[in-house]
This record gives sequence, C-alpha cells and structure tokens, in this order.
Amino acid sequence: MPHSLDALERQLRAQRARRRSRVTGLILRLLVYLAALTTIVVLLFIIGYILVKGIPHISADLFDPTYNSQNVSLMPALVNTLLMIVLSLAISVPLGIGAAVYLVEYTGRGNKLVSLVRLTAETLTGIPSIVYGLFGMLFFVTALGWRLSLLAGSFTLAIMILPVIMRTTEEALKAVPDTYREGSFGLGSGRLRTVFRILLPAAMPGILAGVILGIGRIVGESAALLFTAGSVASIPTSVFDSTRTLSVHMYVLSSEGLYIDKTYATAVVLLVIVLLINTLSAIIARRVTKG
Repeated sequence: MPHSLDALERQLRAQRARRRSRVTGLILRLLVYLAALTTIVVLLFIIGYILVKGIPHISADLFDPTYNSQNVSLMPALVNTLLMIVLSLAISVPLGIGAAVYLVEYTGRGNKLVSLVRLTAETLTGIPSIVYGLFGMLFFVTALGWRLSLLAGSFTLAIMILPVIMRTTEEALKAVPDTYREGSFGLGSGRLRTVFRILLPAAMPGILAGVILGIGRIVGESAALLFTAGSVASIPTSVFDSTRTLSVHMYVLSSEGLYIDKTYATAVVLLVIVLLINTLSAIIARRVTKG
C-alpha cells in the first residue's frame, strides 16, 4: 500500500511538472510571437512613415547631376555612396574572408591566437562609430596626409565592417559539415582547393549575410564620414577628393532645417537602394548555392 501511494504521488508530481512545462512553453512561445510582431509593426511603421513623408517630394530636380541650393540634388551623394560601398568592400571583404579561412581551416582547436583574434573582433564590433571617425581623422586624414577624401572614408569604413564580415564568415565556415572536407580530401584535393571549390561556395549564404550587414553599416554611417570623407556635394574626380554620402547628405539637410521635405525624399531613395542590394545579394547567394 505505501508503495502504491508513493507511485501515485510520483505520477501526480510528474503530471504537474509536465503541465508547468507546457504552460511555460506556451508563455515563451507567445512572448517570441509578440516580440516578432512588435518588430514587424515597428519596421512597417518606420518604412510607411518615411514613404508617406518622402514620396510626394521626389522630383526630377533631386536627380540633377549637379548639386546647388535650388535643386538640393541627391545624385552626387548617391554616386558617392555607391563608390564608398565598392571601395570599402574591396578592402574589407578579402581581408575578412581570408582571416576567417585561416582561423577556421589552418589553425588548430584551442589556439590562443584564434581566441585573441576573436576577442579583438568582438571588441572592435562594439566600438562607437565616432571613435572610428576620430581614428580615421588622426591617422588617414592627418598622419598619412590623405585629407578629407573618399579614400580616407573608405579605409575607415573598411575597418568598421571588417570584424562583422570576419565573424560571419567564420561561423558560416564552421556550419559547413566536416563530411565536405573529408570527401574533398579523400578525392585527393588539397586544402586550398577544398577551401575555394567546396567550403566557400557552401558557406556563401552566410558570407553574403555578413556583407549585407557591412553594406548596411556603410550606407547608414554618417558620424565617421564627417571626420574622414567630409561633406562636399559633388562627384569626385579622384579618390583624394572630399565626398558626401546619402546619410551625410540627409544629416546636412536636416541640420540646416531648410530642406526637411527633401530629407525625407532622400530617405526613400536610400530605402530603395538598401532593398535592391539585399534582393540582389539573396539572388546571388541562391545561384551560388545551387551551382
């Protein structure tokens, strides 16, 4: 009789534990759904607000090749933004991917250098952009004599996004199954050929995700560029000319307080550019993965 009572009591405790577990799981699921819904609502509100405020003020004058105080053209800033993206990625992507490949494929587990590099990358990710701007101004602009220029801004932004690209590439390479490596080595391929023909194509979606994050930071950066690239609203003829990106253009217009409507119109163009870049990157990742 006591044994049956103990068994019944254990059964009741188990039922209560399962009930609490189900209730806890339901609450956590609802919280996750609520957080996701809140994020979507906030994003849609921001996009909708910018579109409503900006679309009515988009005109042909905004895309005039030359900027002046009458048309407040964003075309020079648009060209400068694309140039800044290309130059910054040309510097940071090879370095970030190369560093990630070395850390994942060429160093042993528990290597102290790997831990040091990862700690450094995580620290660099958390540094405010204004600090990067001050460093770029002191080193690239002043010490190297590049002045406020497209080149100084590109190198500063490359340093900013390098940790993001490196860490995302590292995680993407780690996610590739070891059977890919073993199969390639079993067929007689060397490590370098395995990296370029097997691992990098398999990890390309994750790598492109890091590149997209880097592009987002480049497009949205203004504080660091004010100290390194300047705010001249003209298309540069040299990498040593001062430039103004779209984010800096929006900051200058809003700070003047005279062209708020044009600022919203510029924000609409910026949103469209980011959307196009994300869509193009997703298409490239899909084709590379299928190939």
